[in-house]
Amino acid sequence: MRTNDVPASPASPEDDTPLLRFLRAIPKVEIHCHLLGAVREATFLEWTRRAAAKAGGQPPLSEDEARAFYDRGEKPVGVLKALRSLDAFLITQPDDLHRLVYEYLQDAAAHQVRHAEFFWNPTGTAQESGIAYPRALEAIVRAIHDARTDFGIQGWLIAAIDRQAPPQAALEMAEWVVAHRREEVLGIGIDYNEVDHPPEWFAPAYALARRAGLKTTAHAGEFGMPWTNVKTAVDLLQVDRIDHGYTVTDAPEFAQRCAERGIVFTVVPTNSFYLRTLPKERWALDHPIRRMPGLGLRIHPNTDDPTLHKVTPTGTWQMMVRDFGFSIDDLRGFMMNGLDGAWMDEGQRRQWRQDFGVAFDEARALHRP
Repeated sequence: MRTNDVPASPASPEDDTPLLRFLRAIPKVEIHCHLLGAVREATFLEWTRRAAAKAGGQPPLSEDEARAFYDRGEKPVGVLKALRSLDAFLITQPDDLHRLVYEYLQDAAAHQVRHAEFFWNPTGTAQESGIAYPRALEAIVRAIHDARTDFGIQGWLIAAIDRQAPPQAALEMAEWVVAHRREEVLGIGIDYNEVDHPPEWFAPAYALARRAGLKTTAHAGEFGMPWTNVKTAVDLLQVDRIDHGYTVTDAPEFAQRCAERGIVFTVVPTNSFYLRTLPKERWALDHPIRRMPGLGLRIHPNTDDPTLHKVTPTGTWQMMVRDFGFSIDDLRGFMMNGLDGAWMDEGQRRQWRQDFGVAFDEARALHRP
């Protein structure tokens, strides 16, 4: 059943300026977003109440705790707990996954996102929610098709390894993906806390995915972990692109090699590590995102966990200008990086590079940011 009756996405409080009108208008791709981190507050609260009713009024997660994920200051807090709570307590049936995907794609389409690749963790859903991979996948694929029909957005799935689960679970997940191939599943990734969970643990899963013709990416260099994690992802896992990758700035020679290979880094302006660890007055000045293009690296900004980070695709691009000081010309380059880093048909890529460029220039002339 299609969830056309779900509440519309609440509008983010963005000022109506020429810059924001321009940023809202430009076509976008999103290639780094986590499905569970895109859950709407209304949906999260509804499921929390449902869990409370099933528990006889003693919910595993209180409504106040649920609201706290969305009511915060400038720094994202409790994101990991929210993600784990969804799998453990709140997602109970395949239709819940359909709703998550459909709502996320609806929200993204409202910001002119035309192509969205999003991460989903099958291990957590199978182990915690109790929904086997084939049933969960069917619901997700159905939502992708419904959103494409209703909103014109192309949604694509990346099956993500839970790096905090045993490495054998990663290989098992890759086996699920290969055994139940769907064209909507483009590849695999790896996420969750990078600390003490190095990428080399998951080499067998990546090798299997590559043999099966799947694309690959990996979160690396995200939590202040050494740049060698990025190197391992590139050299050992042989990924097609890197998610985050900030500590690559500590190794200029390796960064140059990444630049020469044209590897796209999907960066996240709202990444909580630097918001937590850098002083407020230095955060935007010292953030590695600011230095990456100067090393020749190809970057593309993304939302990551949009509702839990309280950011929209438009807001992400705004941060690149407002906080990191990039120019409108820089944004045009980032847009093209995203198209080149996206996992799409080469014919469509060529056409969209032309179409997106024309749309960007027309919006720029109209709104004069």
